[in-house]
Amino acid sequence: MAGDISLATRTEILGAIRSRYREASKKDKSKMLDEFVAMTGCHRKHAVRLLRQGEDSSPRAVPRGRRIYDEAVREALTVVWEASDRICGKRLKAALPSMVESLERHGHLNLDPDVRKRLFAASAATIDRLLKPIREQAGSRRKRKQKRKIGSRIPVRTFSDWNEPEPGYLEIDLVAHCGESVAGSFISSLVVTDVCSGWTEAIPLLAREQSLVVEGLEAISRLFPVPIRGIDSDNDSVFINETLLGYCVERDIEFTRSRAYRKNDQAWIEQKNGSVIRRFVGHNRYSGPIAGQTLAHLYGAMRLYVNHFQPSFKLLDKSRDGGTVRKRYEKPVTPCDRLLRRDDVSEETKQRLRSSRIELDPVSLLHTIREAQSALASIKDSTPVSASTSESLEQFLGRLPDLWKQGEVRATHEADGKKARKPHTWRTHPDPFEGVWCEILSWLQHKPDAAATELLDRLIRRHPERFSKSHLRTLQRRVQQWRRVMARELVYASGERSEEIEADQRNIRPVGVN
Repeated sequence: MAGDISLATRTEILGAIRSRYREASKKDKSKMLDEFVAMTGCHRKHAVRLLRQGEDSSPRAVPRGRRIYDEAVREALTVVWEASDRICGKRLKAALPSMVESLERHGHLNLDPDVRKRLFAASAATIDRLLKPIREQAGSRRKRKQKRKIGSRIPVRTFSDWNEPEPGYLEIDLVAHCGESVAGSFISSLVVTDVCSGWTEAIPLLAREQSLVVEGLEAISRLFPVPIRGIDSDNDSVFINETLLGYCVERDIEFTRSRAYRKNDQAWIEQKNGSVIRRFVGHNRYSGPIAGQTLAHLYGAMRLYVNHFQPSFKLLDKSRDGGTVRKRYEKPVTPCDRLLRRDDVSEETKQRLRSSRIELDPVSLLHTIREAQSALASIKDSTPVSASTSESLEQFLGRLPDLWKQGEVRATHEADGKKARKPHTWRTHPDPFEGVWCEILSWLQHKPDAAATELLDRLIRRHPERFSKSHLRTLQRRVQQWRRVMARELVYASGERSEEIEADQRNIRPVGVN
């Protein structure tokens, strides 16, 4: 039978046809493969490998610095992801150009050209893949549904009645900061969202009172980039009253309401209540002037950060096929960019938006938000503000690449009774590479992609009495840390962090048990 030939016979056949196979055309190679498989009984793929032996089968050389550049892209991506408040990959892809430009303009990043090229070339799926292990340790946030009351005095507008309105048509709602009980007095946030652009503003109200709602809308109208043309509210009695109706009539503002118990009629504002207000403020109870001033300080930074640097999705259409609902979204864009693209927005408004964004520093805004959140946490707990609250902007920036290791770091989130685990920084065994690490560093500088196994083999040949294969895992961790330090050098180039990087190169050591 064909498969019963001896190994020597098969070797002779290979030697006879191998050279002809390499020079043959594709069609002739197929015929020769058929004949060889029929004679030897080999699997066709195995036959291809046998006939191709002798060609340049050496593994492809790994491009110099590939691992370092990959780690540098991850490092830069982590910084931008933290500075953009941990948004998803699709929104982060849309935000990368403006965020990187702003971070570099304010001196927070100084990317190596190759790292910049790789960072901008990454797709949204690649971004999610690179950030997946970081997100798994960083945790997630929870959202709570809002309940609304009933009203019936204002004309009804459903979700299908908007028909792509021009900028200035707003949905409004109140978010109650009452904790787990609505009894007593507490602060409520008046939130407004532009249906066209997604531009969101918020202002704290010390009480649920209709005159305060009107004053809040008046204050928001002075901050809003476009004139207010229409207001759509839910059926809460704080909105459905003569005071707000008279305010709208006096200023020629169209006033409508949603249907009772139809949540989708106010989908735009309901989404912002969760993704903006609850995300930054949380669900704790706040009351009194001090908490109100703290919330106002938080919203002052939040409005600039969200509207200028946080891309959001916008639903284009929705279709139903039986029990399946298909939704199609436009590419994520910031509210500011949506207004800049509109032809019905005046050039003066556009110029004001552009000038405002140039002056904004996203990291500084995020730092201000974190300070206000920490102050809110201290008010809620009635305890002094922790030392981390008063950290400087430089300290906050220095922690950005590693914040993901601490999980959910928002000051408004509780630890659910779990004690924070301290990092393991002490050594339980003597350093096996003491005295030879400088020698290893020189090897790595000469050949950055050298594998730990190759380095350990060299050490064993030079110091056979000191090193063995049991040191491989420790050396692998040490080399991994070195590559991370080199990646940081590519991200921050030669800026203010160069001294810190050089110190890290000299003092790299594994954390934990060696």
